[in-house]
Amino acid sequence: MKDNFQQRKKSLLEKEDKSSIGKWDLKVIELCDKINSLDNYYTTSSCSGRIMTILDEDKKGPGLFQFVSHDLVELEDFVKELPSSSLNPPPRSTASPTLGEINLKFKQEPFILHVACKKLDDAKVLMKKAHNVGWKRVGIISLGKNIIVEINGNEKLDFPLVKEGKLLVSEAFLKEVLVKANSNLEKGWGKVEKLRKEF
Repeated sequence: MKDNFQQRKKSLLEKEDKSSIGKWDLKVIELCDKINSLDNYYTTSSCSGRIMTILDEDKKGPGLFQFVSHDLVELEDFVKELPSSSLNPPPRSTASPTLGEINLKFKQEPFILHVACKKLDDAKVLMKKAHNVGWKRVGIISLGKNIIVEINGNEKLDFPLVKEGKLLVSEAFLKEVLVKANSNLEKGWGKVEKLRKEF
């Protein structure tokens, strides 16, 4: 009898990377490689965590992501990526309509990993290992052709940053936010390494 799980695994792992960064996330590649080396598992998507600004609007389309980093972010570098009008608003009569109307959100998103498991017992083993290293948001999200386990961090930040081209917070506040956001990312990366060692 043909092993359809192995066939699906081979097919998915041979596909071109279609993630937003267009390449493997280096901070999770060792964990993914370890999981993918095991017969009863394969990863379907992953992100080590990121800091970003996105357009704050209901309709999602091109240009949604204004700034994205999967690394630690310094205040000076972050401020450079903000619309210039939000830091130095020009007189209203000369303001660019695009920058004058832009609304941005700050988001720091945690680690997330989706793993296909061959059997329910395999899923239980993976979930136990994830819980052992400190992840609380772990569960089965699909019982279709594959059993999919999601591991998701809970360290995140999300707030309005720019409204109609105007920065809503001070640079002092942004500095503290980035300290916290960077710390959250580092906590997630520590758990990634611990989970790799669990295997």
